[in-house]
Amino acid sequence: MPGILASIAPLSLNSQLPNVRSPSVIPAVILAAGRSRRMGRSKPLLPLGTGETFVSRTVRSFLEAGVDDVVVVLGHEADAVASNLMESGVAARFVVNEGYQAGQLSSVLRGLNAIDRPGVAAMLLTLVDVPLVSPSTIRAVVARYKSTHAPIVRPVRGDEHGHPVLIDRSLFSLLRMADPSVGAKPVVRDHVSAEGNVAVDDDGAFFDIDTPDAYQRALRMEAAQP
Repeated sequence: MPGILASIAPLSLNSQLPNVRSPSVIPAVILAAGRSRRMGRSKPLLPLGTGETFVSRTVRSFLEAGVDDVVVVLGHEADAVASNLMESGVAARFVVNEGYQAGQLSSVLRGLNAIDRPGVAAMLLTLVDVPLVSPSTIRAVVARYKSTHAPIVRPVRGDEHGHPVLIDRSLFSLLRMADPSVGAKPVVRDHVSAEGNVAVDDDGAFFDIDTPDAYQRALRMEAAQP
């Protein structure tokens, strides 16, 4: 791709690959490759009224939660999103999914291949559509995994389930074999458990912002924050 992506090394953005000697390394993958058709504008680049965009806010929340390897999967308007990440100063890596129009699973696998290496215990997976998830929720998901080693760990609120979803490395091969027409959801559904469900009081973990109306609600939520 032309522009900024052609001028910097793949899998790089303001940081080096973290040390992975510990068997408990849990990187994060943020999916930000789609065309944002329902929104009508590029979701990763939407401002949140705090000097952040969806993508920079999402990355920053994972970093504040103590996740030291965050990979953003780019696709549509990849050059512009990469520029925004660099300007924001957040320490993330990125990969470009040239085939992002094949569906979300293609971006999941692009991110998985970027983080899968010796020493990685699991992957945190989220969407750029969910930028308001709090660092405390991310920490709670990781803590539950470390205490239970459940294959899937996710935030829940009643019958709702949200993001991020933690996927143990024992399921990586199933993701790679998943049917692209249905994506990763069957793998997640088949391995959820009571011990992997983390009850959280965090509206942002369950707020999927993919329409203009939802975006306006998100801006009102942000404006109401103390």
